[in-house]
Amino acid sequence: MSVNSFGRLFRFATWGESHGPAIGALVDGCPPGLALGEADIQHWLDRRRPGASSLTSGRAEPDRARILSGTYEGRTTGTPISIVIDNIDARPADYPADAPYRPGHADHAYDSKYGLRDPRGGGRSSARETAARVAAGAVARLVVPEVEIAGRVTEVGGEAEEARWPALIEAARARGSSLGGVVECLAAGVPAGWGAPVYARLDAELAAAIMSINAVKGVEIGDGFAAARLRGEENADAMRPGAEGPLFLSNHAGGIAGGISTGQPIVLRAAFKPSSSVATPIETVDSAGQARIASTVGRHDPCVALRGAAVVEAMVALVLADHKLLHRGQCGGGREK
Repeated sequence: MSVNSFGRLFRFATWGESHGPAIGALVDGCPPGLALGEADIQHWLDRRRPGASSLTSGRAEPDRARILSGTYEGRTTGTPISIVIDNIDARPADYPADAPYRPGHADHAYDSKYGLRDPRGGGRSSARETAARVAAGAVARLVVPEVEIAGRVTEVGGEAEEARWPALIEAARARGSSLGGVVECLAAGVPAGWGAPVYARLDAELAAAIMSINAVKGVEIGDGFAAARLRGEENADAMRPGAEGPLFLSNHAGGIAGGISTGQPIVLRAAFKPSSSVATPIETVDSAGQARIASTVGRHDPCVALRGAAVVEAMVALVLADHKLLHRGQCGGGREK
């Protein structure tokens, strides 16, 4: 069976396809009594919504969240929270059933696994699914109000100068191509002690969560690969005595040591590949194994990293909410500062 859920105590599952009637999320394990309305979810969905910028997909989806269960008079009840987002601007006709595999996309992999695939924008492999993650992440943020989570794009097409990004993206779009990018996310306010030392390491679970996002091909925590080029004394985060615990002189570890949060800000970066749905002709094959040329039409992001920042934030929130509840379950709340 495929796995469509994530988490241990705070769990969520998503469902739906890119050009089906709707997508959605089911959130289970949310504590009762938290104030939650549709506007709380909508705020975060609007940050990810397509069509909000000339540099993103032209698909005009309002992404209006509807809560079907799990709340009463504006508060969570502790029962499963079901969230639905209708697909308003679906265009399945843009994707003929006999379309060849798009190189770099999941078309061939899905066909190999299931023996069939949904050609309508990639079905469930489409980044459209991530709207449901953002909705679930909005609920997770309510569980960790002490944590401030902020993601931002730091690089597009190998360029770190933000002023150059619009021209680079428009040029790629005009060529029928796409660009990759890097998203950095900081989570400030995570107390020391969340995580586990071996099989539920906080850094490992954050990495798994981020790697589950469409188009992400790499994750760094703290200095990441740059740490491999440092000496031990350079990489170590020196400490001095402080009034409420150690004062760290650096944060090479990215806020996590031994799989457990240190109390420093958690810092991670996600590398998004260029979208595989490009108009540039590429050699490929079809489901019958015949040689074909792939040239994708439809509405696609020339740089998925731009909207990916909201998704990275959501996955960080979902992991942290789960680990807060796991920590309380084992250690109680007394050790949190």
